[in-house]
Amino acid sequence: MESFQWLKDLFMSTDSVAHIVLLYAIVIAIGVYLGKIKVFGVSLGVTFVLFAGIIAGHIGFTAPTPILTFAQDFGLILFVFMIGLQVGPGFFESFGTAGIKLNGLAATAILLNILVMFACYYIFFDTNNISYLPMMVGTLYGAVTNTPGLGAANEALNTVFPNGGAPQIASAYACAYPLGVLGIIGATILIRYVCKVRLEKEEECLKEMEETNVNKKPYKMHLEVTNQYLEGKTLLQVHDFLNRDFVVSRLVHEGELCIPNRDTIFHVGDQMLIVCAEADQEAIMAFIGPKLDIDFEQQDQPLACKRILITNPKINGKTLASMHFSSVHGVNVTRVTRHGMDLFASAGLPLQVGDKIMVVGPEDAVDRVANQMGNSIRRLNAPNIATIFVGIILGIIFGSLPFAIPGMPVPVKLGLAGGPLIIAILIGRYGYKIHLVTYTTTSANMMLREIGLVLFLASVGIKAGDMFFETVIDGDGLLYVLTGFLITVIPILIVGTIARIRYQFNYFTIAGMIAGTYTDPPALAYANSICSKEAPALGYSTVYPLSMFLRIFTAQIIILFFCG
Repeated sequence: MESFQWLKDLFMSTDSVAHIVLLYAIVIAIGVYLGKIKVFGVSLGVTFVLFAGIIAGHIGFTAPTPILTFAQDFGLILFVFMIGLQVGPGFFESFGTAGIKLNGLAATAILLNILVMFACYYIFFDTNNISYLPMMVGTLYGAVTNTPGLGAANEALNTVFPNGGAPQIASAYACAYPLGVLGIIGATILIRYVCKVRLEKEEECLKEMEETNVNKKPYKMHLEVTNQYLEGKTLLQVHDFLNRDFVVSRLVHEGELCIPNRDTIFHVGDQMLIVCAEADQEAIMAFIGPKLDIDFEQQDQPLACKRILITNPKINGKTLASMHFSSVHGVNVTRVTRHGMDLFASAGLPLQVGDKIMVVGPEDAVDRVANQMGNSIRRLNAPNIATIFVGIILGIIFGSLPFAIPGMPVPVKLGLAGGPLIIAILIGRYGYKIHLVTYTTTSANMMLREIGLVLFLASVGIKAGDMFFETVIDGDGLLYVLTGFLITVIPILIVGTIARIRYQFNYFTIAGMIAGTYTDPPALAYANSICSKEAPALGYSTVYPLSMFLRIFTAQIIILFFCG
């Protein structure tokens, strides 16, 4: 037996670094593998790490509380910061015409979640017991499947109970979470029948919208100058008169092909290749002249057309106009590809590291531009780790600032969840203005997010495991399951019906909006599985940033205002 003492010490000596690492490795590995198991096509995903941690904590496989607290808080910071960096570039752009309505509906659903939680609290629980309201907050965030909100609520509880004794709200979260995942999908399906939606008709409507929707995608056309007014006018004069963004990438004058710049003079009979926003094509064609059947790109000319990857940090944030591609380099940029989407190369568009630009011009000039832009995929493979930790520093400082609000027993702080989230959103959107390169590959962002999330979930589960089964079996576990289901379903049915009947949103957009409001990937996966278009993903991404922020912020407000 003594020969196996080392193994016993490895599993039982809680002060050992090897024991702590082994604990997290076992909990996370088992949780991730079990999370892949699907029941009726739905899996709990990485959140199963929480349940693996609960079991480990229950059997006494644990670690010192300060270590668990550090891993929990650091994991939360890393998770929410990488979310902020991901959603930051599109956060403010999501508030378009339809975006305002969708975000308004999402905010309404979040408010209804909170109201239903309070209604359940007053109906089903003893309001004289101070521990029930925090437990209902845990139930709320399990019901809406929002883990960062649980982290924010936990942190706020530590402010309310500075000497310990805070309720283990992760137990209520764990009770409500599984049925929360199923409830979101089930309520989304129920809206389909309540509103008498036919999926085939919704698909047809999306197809018609795609055909008629005039957007900012680049549009390429070959025109001949027939307007006599343009004789002798420069490209800049024509551009200013039309007051529309367009790029003349190539021009043929008297049989000679050239790359025009702002001073190039138009003549009747000139032929040109124009790239513009799809919305402007008819106005430009009506002013300049008719389309041609020829294709300059297929002609044997000493010109190059090349996609160039921006990897030079010095280019980050500079606008196309400030780069003087046409006048200085003798080339034209016709479109920009960002995150897989083609954007029209308007003069005021700021370039970002990771963008791909389509450059047309003499081959040697295109090569010079490529060298200036960087055009090195190897640079993008290395994450900008300094930006991440600079942002975390700023986020912690910002999250620690106290804001006094009348009626609050203590000043409100955005804390370790809210502060880094807001700073990450701002850096993701405006970091280039202070020369911070925020580009991170999708795989690197997901890796850091998942590491942070599993550290947080494992720590919370291990800490909650000691009292979890007593809470579920001998306590109010089944009541948390019931109230969590009500918190999940009622707001979805109300908001989803309003979105359909009042605002006439497409059902697939509504399904994506609901998934984004509840920040629930399984619900988005279901919505994508029943739709061949991008509507669910667009609805999800439109409301996700604001929803995530409101979930985290309201978690702290509820705890500090009502539990303080």
